[in-house]
This record gives sequence, structure tokens and C-alpha cells, in this order.
Amino acid sequence: MNYTIKALDPAGSLLVYALDATDEADARRQVQAQGHRIVVLNERLSLMRRGKDRVNLIHFSQELVALLDAGLSLVESIEALTEKETNAGARRPLEHIRARLFEGRSLSAALADLPDSFPPLYVATVKASERSGAIREAIVRYVTYQQQIDVLRKKVISASIYPLVLLAAGTAVTFFLLAYVVPRFSGIYQDIGGELPFASRMLMQWGQLLDSHGRVVLMAVAIGAAGLVWAVTRPSFRARLGRQLARLPTVGRQLHTYQLARLYRTVGMLLRGGMPAVTALTMSEGLLTVSLRPALSQAIQAVREGQSMANSLERFGLTTTVAARMLRVGERSGNMGEMMERVAAFYDEEMARAVDILTRLIEPLLMSVIGLVIGVIVVLMYFPIFELAGSMQ
Repeated sequence: MNYTIKALDPAGSLLVYALDATDEADARRQVQAQGHRIVVLNERLSLMRRGKDRVNLIHFSQELVALLDAGLSLVESIEALTEKETNAGARRPLEHIRARLFEGRSLSAALADLPDSFPPLYVATVKASERSGAIREAIVRYVTYQQQIDVLRKKVISASIYPLVLLAAGTAVTFFLLAYVVPRFSGIYQDIGGELPFASRMLMQWGQLLDSHGRVVLMAVAIGAAGLVWAVTRPSFRARLGRQLARLPTVGRQLHTYQLARLYRTVGMLLRGGMPAVTALTMSEGLLTVSLRPALSQAIQAVREGQSMANSLERFGLTTTVAARMLRVGERSGNMGEMMERVAAFYDEEMARAVDILTRLIEPLLMSVIGLVIGVIVVLMYFPIFELAGSMQ
């Protein structure tokens, strides 16, 4: 294991260096053997292990809450979770947390050392709860928050499966016709001769092109597909695509609603955990798209200057008519966190209805388009045969 160590030498100078040791005790022995006094000792995960040493956040949180409910202390609960874990990749982060708790550090500080397993929002939620001692409630609140987000995501994914399978099957059939069947027909019509209709002639010329330069065309298609996949993985391309989709009336409104739902749910959870409004809004800024972040920054500045949160969000376009009314009620009653979560739930229901309607519309529309494309290709291939059969009567 690799450790980052801060230590004082006999002269009192501060030294910072990396050390390879079998465990933490071995690292301490190596440092003390040199006559140095340890100030800070942290485990440093290597790049090779970083992707493997990861804890399932939801399972960890649920098991920790169950142990806390059973009456175990926080340290005892972490010890129990560490001892029961058989997977080495998941056990090492738990051992790290246990060691930090034994050193007297807080749970949030221990979790902050493991960003691959515990996102900043989770760490901030735990940190805010440590002031009041309500760690269990904060973890339960985060698990509920994550599960609510996952529900909508799963609905979108499940609704997308059938259209994507249908699109893939239609594309495969179309590609088979254009890459295999059409070149054979073009050779037949070239031997027969005769004048073909314009559309059929264009299709046959495409077949002849594939027949003569098939490898070059297929390579160009493969390079284009690889380029498209690479572009989709680029944040700049996704941001540009998001801006274009946002300009579509219905789609843009639903995307805006989805962003607001994430913002309200996150801010509401942080507010209920005891975090100040400005800090909660600032931590949630990264959840929004690039186009909405300037508006949120302006709203944060307005809240920092003492203006109402509900009015600030409404002023900079981060609410809807219904949400603005609900937020003002929540602000007057002093229950802003719970009200923001209610607004997020209202948005989630609206998004679920939109996804359901869109799925019902897109499936028959996609089937019609694919059937039309395949039908046109088949008709254009057989049209000369129909004309030849008609002229022989």
C-alpha cells in the first residue's frame, strides 16, 4: 500500500513524502525507525487500484443505518461492515474509514478521502449532520434522495429499450439491403440493360459503387461511426447537443423541468440536513447544465445579499408558475427544504407522464419510418422487373 506521510525530523522540520508499506502499522514503524515523528499519515490509492477499491454507496448506507438502528455505535458499525466484507476491493476503503475513526477523525473527513466511493454531496450531507448528531437521519435522507433520482432514470432507460432495439433492427435490415442485396440486383440490371427510372438508377449506382469499392465505403462508414461515438463522449459535443435539443419547444421544456427537479431535490435534502441556503445552492450548481449555471449563480448572489430564495429563483428563470407559489409558501412557513422536495416530486410525476406519452408516440412512428424506408428500397429494386413484366404482356 502507498501512504502519504507528513512527519517532523529531530530538528523540527516538516517532511512530506510517499512510502510503500504492507499496512499502516508497517508504515509507522518505518517512519519511527528513522527518528521522525508522524504528524499525518494517509493511505494513497494507486491508479491501478483506484477503479477497483470502491464501495457500493447505497448498500453501504443501508447496512450502516441498520446497524445504527440496532444500537451499535458508529465505530462499531464500521468495524462490523469491515469484518463482514469479503471482497478485497470493497474492504480496503472500509478499512481506511475504520482507521481514520480510530485516529479520532470525523466520518465525513474519512469519507472525503475516498472520492471514488463517496461523492462530495454525500460527504457534505454527513458533515452537516455531524453538528447535530443526526448522522443516521442524514444517511437515510440521502438514500431516499438517490433512490428517487434512480426511479426516473430507470423509467427513461426502460422506455428507451424497445425503440432502440427497433431502431437497431431496422438499421441492420436497411444496411443488409443496401450493402448486399442492392449490389446483386445492380449487376443483374446491368446485364439486362434498358432504361431504369431515376430513383432506381440512383439505387443501382449505389449498388455498383459498393460492388466496386465496398471495402473503402465500409471503412468510411466505420470511421464515421467511430467518430460519432467519440464525439458523443466529449462534454463539449453533449453540451452543444443539449443546447440544440433545448430549443425544441416540448423537448426543451421537459429537459428544463428535469434540471429543476434535480436542483430542488438536492437543495431540499441539504436544507433539511441543516445546511445554509447559500451553501446548499452552491453545492448543487454542478448538477445543472452549463446554460443554467449563470442563472443559478445570479440567484445565489441575490440570496447572499439577503433576498428571498423563492423570489431569486423565480427572477432568474429557475422556477415554474406552480413551483414559485409552492416555494413562497415553504419560505413563509419556514419549511423550505421539505417544500423543495415536494416540488421535485411534482416535477418527477410530470416527467414520468411525458416519458410515457413520448414512448407511446415514438414506437409506432419509428415502426412506420423503418417500414417506409425498407419498403421504398424493395420497391425501387423490383420496379424495373414490374415494368419489364408489364411490357411483355
